[in-house]
Order: sequence, then C-alpha cells, then structure tokens
Amino acid sequence: MTALSPPETAALDRAHMGLALALARRRLGETWPNPAVGAVVARGERILGAAATAVGGRPHAEPQALAMAGAAARGATLYVTLEPCAHTGATPPCTDAVIAAGIARVVIGARDPDPRVDGKGVARLRTAGIAVEEGVERAAAEALIAGFARRLREGRPEVTLKLAATLDGRIATREGESKWITGTLARRAAHALRGGMDAVMVGVGTVMADDPRLTCRLPRFRTRPLARVVADTHLRTGLTTSLAATAAEAPTYFLIDAAADPARKRAFEALGAHLIEVPRGPSGIDLRAGLGALGRLGLTTLLVEGGARLAAALLRDDLVDRLVWFTAPALMGGDGWPAVAPLGLGKLAALPRFAPLRELRLGDDLMVELMRVRPCSQAS
Repeated sequence: MTALSPPETAALDRAHMGLALALARRRLGETWPNPAVGAVVARGERILGAAATAVGGRPHAEPQALAMAGAAARGATLYVTLEPCAHTGATPPCTDAVIAAGIARVVIGARDPDPRVDGKGVARLRTAGIAVEEGVERAAAEALIAGFARRLREGRPEVTLKLAATLDGRIATREGESKWITGTLARRAAHALRGGMDAVMVGVGTVMADDPRLTCRLPRFRTRPLARVVADTHLRTGLTTSLAATAAEAPTYFLIDAAADPARKRAFEALGAHLIEVPRGPSGIDLRAGLGALGRLGLTTLLVEGGARLAAALLRDDLVDRLVWFTAPALMGGDGWPAVAPLGLGKLAALPRFAPLRELRLGDDLMVELMRVRPCSQAS
C-alpha cells in the first residue's frame, strides 16, 4: 500500500472524524449522564468499525467500534470524538480496550474535561506506544460535549432558551391565543431541537395554559424518552394534566418549594413524578439551585420553552447559555403577551447580549440561534 502524503492523511483524518461526529450527533439527548461520543476504526479509506455511545450512556463508543472491527483492528487507526476514558467506572477504561485491540494510532477530536480523564487517556495510550493526534475537528467535537463540560464546570446543564414570537416579540394575543404563531416547518424544527436535548423545561403557567406533553413528536427521532421539568413553586400543576398523567412514562421532575402541600406531593409521587425541593428565591424557587439539582441527576442539556416569567427569571440570573428564536412575519401589538417578562433593567450595559451563530429560513419563518456573550470576568 502506498503511503499517504501529509495533506492526504489530514484529509482522510477529517473525513473519518466527520463520520464519528455524525454518529455522535445522532445520540445527542440520549446518553446522559455520559456525553455522546462517536468512534470509527479505519485502515486507510476502509471503515472497519463504527459506533456511538449507546442509549443510556453505556457501552461507550470505542469498545463497540473495536468489537465490530475484530482482529482487523490490529495496526489500524481509531478516530474518536472525545479522549478515551482512563478510569474504571461502571465499565473498564476504554484505553485498555484500545491497547488490547492493537490499535496503532488514535486520532482525537477533543480532550475529555472530566478531571478523572483530562489528558490521562492520551498519556496512557502514548505510554503503550500508540501514536496519538489531538484536535482534529476540535471545534465540532467540543460543541458536542458543551453540556457535559458545563455540568462538570458549573454543576448544571447547558441551558437553551427557545422562544417563538412575532416580529414585535409577542407570543399570544391579549386573550391568550397562541396556537400557532409559527408555521409547520418551524414547529418541526422546534421538535428536532427538543429531540437533541436531555430534557425540556417549562413554567407552571405554560402547563396550565397549554397542557403540553413536552415530547419529541418526530417519528423515530429518538428512542430514550425526553425528560420533562416543570418549575412549579407551589405544585399547582393539575393532576389530570398530560405531564402528570404520563409521569411514569418518562422522567418527569417538578422543582417545588419544600412548603408545597404534602397531600399534593404524595399524589404526584403516586403518579410517578419526581419532586425536587428547591430553596426560595426573590420571586419563586431559586433557579440556580434547581438547575444544580438537575445537574446532580446527570442532565447535561436543558431546553427551556417558556413561559415569559421563567424566561425572564433565567435571563436575570444569567443562566441562559444559548437562545433559539423563531420569528413569524407578523405583528401583534403592545396588547399581546411578551415573549419575556420584565427584566427590571435600567441601563443598556445590563442587557443580556447574544452573538448569532446561524440563521435558518423555515418557510415564511426565521430561526436564529445565538450564544450568550458574557464579560470576560464571568465567562467560563
């Protein structure tokens, strides 16, 4: 076999890593508390094995891809989006499987931010005589684990706030009518956004107004049920709502005040709901503490879909990391309900600011994805 030139090797590395990234993306939202990882075993252009982290987080991608490759893995290259783990948890270290398989070279997208791994996997592989190259498609690989990294750094999931509004930022008429402001394509995109998250969260006002199911209704988009979260200080959610009635079918969490009615607590728990008691904040539950509790459960990504008061509370506490705004080409006027409740800001310098990441035209509607821009002293 003719040896490849460095440019040819680099191009092949990017191509195989691209496949590993695509495999990992298909598992987003289904692997928590573990990150979604993709792995490819290849010899030149030939793919010998390919896998992603299994639903629920185990087995990891690397041992699955290596098992698929079998004896052909000896002397081959392993492409993996995240540094192989080097610690023993519920499963043996992936580095052990890589070494035992006789892999000659490992190409890694991103370092694992878990302090139990962070560089230790790379060191272990190199000590075993395996050539290691890092940083191939690093930006894409790090984007895949943003929620996992956020939970490790801050103890909470990465928060994406989704809003669907008119051009003047209204989400319902003065009489409360809101279905539907955006069109079919935008609503499908919103379900796809849900489908890639660990959990979706709303406030109790949205539950009482819309009785949502908070599921991903795209056929075969995911196999693990989407976790649902309701911020409900006084546990006012009706026992006959869709969320309460289906609490045993998917992980369903209510962030509540410890002083909520004990009888109602028992009734919700009997339906299969999980109640998380959270300290009180200035205007309801302490959302930072609530997100911390979700992080301890292993959730890494959280999509918040409203309502306006919950959106404002998260923005006031600087807990929104990404914003996805769907805009319908229509005007409602000042008597419509705003997408975000008052923030109480007196100066422009205090405005939460976001940097656009991408725009997508969906029929007549527009979807814009943005990332929170924090001052250097606050950035993590």
